[in-house]
Amino acid sequence: MSDLFDPKDSSHAPLADRLRPQTLDEFVGQEEVVAVITKLAARPPSMILWGPPGCGKTTLARLLARRSGLHFLQFSAVTSGVKEVKEAIEQARWRRSSEGKGTLLFVDEIHRFNRAQQDAFLPHIENGTIALIGATTENPSFEVNAPLLSRCRVFTLKPLTPEQVRTILDRAVASEKVQAAPGALDAVADLANGDARAALNILEMCGPQVTPEGVREAAQRRVLLYDRDREQHYDTISAFIKSLRGSDPDAALYWLARMLEAGEDPLFIARRMVIFASEDVGNADPRGIMVAVAAKESVDFVGMPEGFLPLAQAATYLATAPKSNASYQAYLAAQEDVRKFPSEPVPLHLRNAITDLMKSLGYGKGYQYAHDRPDAVVEHGHRPPNVEGRVYYQPTDRGYEATIKKLMEERRKRR
Repeated sequence: MSDLFDPKDSSHAPLADRLRPQTLDEFVGQEEVVAVITKLAARPPSMILWGPPGCGKTTLARLLARRSGLHFLQFSAVTSGVKEVKEAIEQARWRRSSEGKGTLLFVDEIHRFNRAQQDAFLPHIENGTIALIGATTENPSFEVNAPLLSRCRVFTLKPLTPEQVRTILDRAVASEKVQAAPGALDAVADLANGDARAALNILEMCGPQVTPEGVREAAQRRVLLYDRDREQHYDTISAFIKSLRGSDPDAALYWLARMLEAGEDPLFIARRMVIFASEDVGNADPRGIMVAVAAKESVDFVGMPEGFLPLAQAATYLATAPKSNASYQAYLAAQEDVRKFPSEPVPLHLRNAITDLMKSLGYGKGYQYAHDRPDAVVEHGHRPPNVEGRVYYQPTDRGYEATIKKLMEERRKRR
């Protein structure tokens, strides 16, 4: 755990730590959140700061503690557990009783704590022993349990804009007496992707002379905001699927590239396109599922990096294909009837008469063999009486489904 007013020499601390703002007025970005927090500084409530890396969560917690006069204790949920929580609470309790001073307890990456660990804060928040500030990059609706969430205000922080990152870099250059060539700081701001800490780390790696070439060498590659098993993963695949559904091939390619460049499993993307081909393209273009399955097989066969080629081909095909979810909706309608009538017997004329006993009981009686009928259209139904005549599949007028619709109408008339 660390103290805001740690007397240790900070001259060897990373640049991002050395240049932390000392007042809320110096803080860059998050104007709406800062305005609210400033008003709450006299008596800060417990809160959750939710935002991407490098957007200022830790700095805001430190500045709020300084502004409010509360003692600041900080630890990370990555390296700490219930033992450290208990120690922090004991310190806060002692400080409150002996010095009359409250404690602001800052827990970085609070989503790493399990339910029991999060519950350990509840009584101490309620009795005022601590004001808790939890920082998280993950959606607190999913990662912070309901009892703790109900006792905290949630503030959503955004990635910094390139202009805001550039402001921070300008301050760093002036403070550290760094020489920056034209375009170098813009390159750093672009590569940082809204992350002030990443920007300052890149700047520090460049040394006293910062050039665009040096920036590219230091950064190597833009760090994409993407977590394969958390919210960014689901948000990005959602944007990809909705771009396909909206018949926007360029947007679909953008989100496809975002996922692949961030290291997403290409087979995960391919599987989602197979699902999409049935759910959203369906019989409007029956070739859609063939293309999607072929892309899945192709990327599995050739691997990456060349696997982007069949994925891109399938994405553009599916995005531009006519759309129909009629098969999907038809299944849901049939499913509803199955749940409503779960034990309907199979009609006798549809059963196979394997034995003489079955024949004597009427199994198969009245069944019409389609190939013996004109145009292969039979007169009897194929469902139990309670659901016979219900229409589930209603083809659209788009793509090949218009042909299917016409064929179905002709067959209904013949019956």
